[in-house]
Amino acid sequence: MSGARPFPRKTVAAVIVVGVIGLCAARRASFRNEGFAESPKPCGGPGGHGGPGGRGGPGFGSGGRMGFHTLRLESSQQVNDNTKRLRFQLPDPASNAGLCLASFILTFHKPQDAWFPVIRPYTPINNFDEPGYIELLVKKYPNGRASGYLHSLQPGDTLKIRGPMPGYRWKTNEFEHVNLIAGGAGITPMYQLIQGMLNNPEDKSKIKLIFGVNTDKDLIMKKELDALEQKFSDRLKIVYTVSDPVKGSPFIKGRITKELLEKELLGPKDSKATKIFLCGPPAMEVSIFGSKGWTSSKKGVLEELGYAADRIHKL
Repeated sequence: MSGARPFPRKTVAAVIVVGVIGLCAARRASFRNEGFAESPKPCGGPGGHGGPGGRGGPGFGSGGRMGFHTLRLESSQQVNDNTKRLRFQLPDPASNAGLCLASFILTFHKPQDAWFPVIRPYTPINNFDEPGYIELLVKKYPNGRASGYLHSLQPGDTLKIRGPMPGYRWKTNEFEHVNLIAGGAGITPMYQLIQGMLNNPEDKSKIKLIFGVNTDKDLIMKKELDALEQKFSDRLKIVYTVSDPVKGSPFIKGRITKELLEKELLGPKDSKATKIFLCGPPAMEVSIFGSKGWTSSKKGVLEELGYAADRIHKL
């Protein structure tokens, strides 16, 4: 099959408009539709923060400047029944992607019957210091336009992206205790943070990951996470919880609850040295973080536990 095709001239203006909208809506789109993660300043480049230790470096062979790029799919690996690991080659095999912690890319493709391109944010999961490629973990959703398209790609096909796009402005050792609460596909930005922090010899933060999924098979990245926990046992602790576990499952049964968080979260809740990052499906985020609307608002369990809003960041 052919790869993603260049946009026709008549849609260039539409691409620009929709691209701006996509930047503003990137985080919301990530779970409401099918993206995996999450404003817009370039990462990487001279003086940038591309790499686990905050080291800059050339990105996409263009000094790390944010822009549009076409990447070729090198390999596609089936992780479980609905998730693939896709490895894309960078234009310059000697360059890295100019990524920084909490950064993401936007993917673009234009269906034949659509006026506008489909834009979704995805979090690369590869080691930033390894040049020549980026890896995406893509869960295919029912009727998902972006995820369905990405799952259809075969080695040799191409994908249009824009990036790198940073989200949270990460600072090494800003927090003594870092709590990561992930639900399902929300593990990808958490994994990016974990490996970046642990592979940075200057970072001394303690990390607790609480990862909740529906079934055992949804524990994607578990092998990689367990390896990091074993290697960095003094800095990383992981708690897995499964809503509908198989018989004999070794994991905690149930969702991420107030009781579980009260028991597992690291650090004093009233300290600026404690930070919580949250990423998961909208219902989970509302339950844990709460919501505020024009007509009603809901208090989240973290607020009930005494955590101020500035101690929490939704990736």
